[in-house]
Formats: sequence, C-alpha cells, structure tokens
Amino acid sequence: MLYICPTPIGNMEDITLRVLNTLKKVDYIACEDTRHSAILLNYYDIHKPLISLHEHNEMEKREEIIRLLAEGNEIALVSDAGMPGIQDPGYLLIQAAIERNIPYTVLPGASAVITAAVASNLVQKEFLFIGFLPRKKTLQLEQLENLKSVSWPIVFYEAPHRIEDTLFNIYQVFENRRISICREISKKFEEYIHTDFDSLDSEKIERRGEFVIVVEGCAEIQKEYTQEDILQMLKEEIEKGSSKKDAVRTVMIQTKLPKKSVYPLSLEL
Repeated sequence: MLYICPTPIGNMEDITLRVLNTLKKVDYIACEDTRHSAILLNYYDIHKPLISLHEHNEMEKREEIIRLLAEGNEIALVSDAGMPGIQDPGYLLIQAAIERNIPYTVLPGASAVITAAVASNLVQKEFLFIGFLPRKKTLQLEQLENLKSVSWPIVFYEAPHRIEDTLFNIYQVFENRRISICREISKKFEEYIHTDFDSLDSEKIERRGEFVIVVEGCAEIQKEYTQEDILQMLKEEIEKGSSKKDAVRTVMIQTKLPKKSVYPLSLEL
C-alpha cells in the first residue's frame, strides 16, 4: 500500500494523528528532501528507512518504489510541506501506482492553497489554482494574459526573491484588483496582507518565507462610470454613425449598466 501523507506547512503540530500513525507503521518513507523530513520525523520520534524522491529523480526512483510496493512493503510519500503530488513530487509515482494496480490512499491534511484561499476572504465557492508561474518574464506575462479574463479568484505560489517582480507583472496585466498576500502560513511570523494593487507597496513586503497570492477574479470587478463617462461613450458611438438607440445598447453592453442609467443621458445629446 502506498500512503500519500500531507505534512505541516509551518507549525509542527499541523499534522493529523492518522498521518503520524501511518508514518510509524510503514516500512519506508519516500521524501522530497530526506534532510528536511528528518527534522519532522525526529520531532515525533519516528525512525524509518528513507528514500529520496524529488523532481530530478522521480522518473527513475518511482520504479524502485513500485518494486518495493509490489513486494508487499508499505510506503508513505511525503513532500517538504503540505500535500504531495501537486506542485510537489509524487505525481509520477501515483500515476505508476494506478497503471500497475498498486493500492494507494490519500490522507487528508495541511494544504497551503486551501488555507490561503480561506484567509483571503476573496474565495467563497470556485477558485483557480495556478501555483508557480513560469520564471521567465515573457512566459509569465503570456500566461497572465491568458488568465486575466478568468472570473474566479486565482491562487499563485511564489518564492521570496521573486515576489516583487511577480506582483508587478500581475498588476501590469490584471490592472487594479483586490489581492491577498499570505506569508509564512502557520508559522510564528505568519502574515496576511489584504489590499488592492493600487494601494500595495511591494517594497515593504518582507522577503522571507513562501508566499501565496490570491487575486480577485475579473468578473468581480465592477468599474464605476460617471455620467460624464457615459455621455462621452454615447457621443463616440453616435459620431461613428450609430443611432441613439444603437448607441445606448452598445454602451449598456460595454459598461454592463441597466438601461435606466444610460438612456436618460442619451436624451441630452
């Protein structure tokens, strides 16, 4: 049996009794970083043979782990923090277990994306999890362009040394939106920043610990139009050759305003 075990994302006590009992009973523990996992395991006095399984060796190591599982061994899979398999090693191993009919189970537990989504107060139902954006600026901007019209809140991960550049790039593409920046989740210096891009001073953000960024979805943004804005838009449509009736209809579509907010202004033209 393969056990996918979530580990603490900050506080050492953010681990379930079931995960602890599983780690104590298995024959091997596959770790993203054996040195990092050893800190947690020693804290709970757990001593098991460790297998290194990270992004650079997962393709070859999964064969060794599958062989051990096929021989009847029980193995727990852990990442450095949170749930393995998404934005962490484990995907290829789980895929191999499914393909070869190796029994496996996923234990519930700590997750940075869910914690940040709740803390942001921007997520009530649906949201889109992206994780880490591409590191290269051109690729990052390209992906952000593809995401800017998404109506759901979007969740990103980012490292401390790239946080300022990434926030600037998101702002450049998404323009002003509400944002929540979560830092050091579940740790001593945990911090939540609730603001919008126009008000954000990214230089004051402490560059320590991992970041989770939650950005408001585009459909939740309702631009405010003054009467002068609406009149100008109506004039522009009429100057293009539209009738007043068609101009009103076009401006209603562009602004998503009701007829009662647009039609009376057209009578002034």
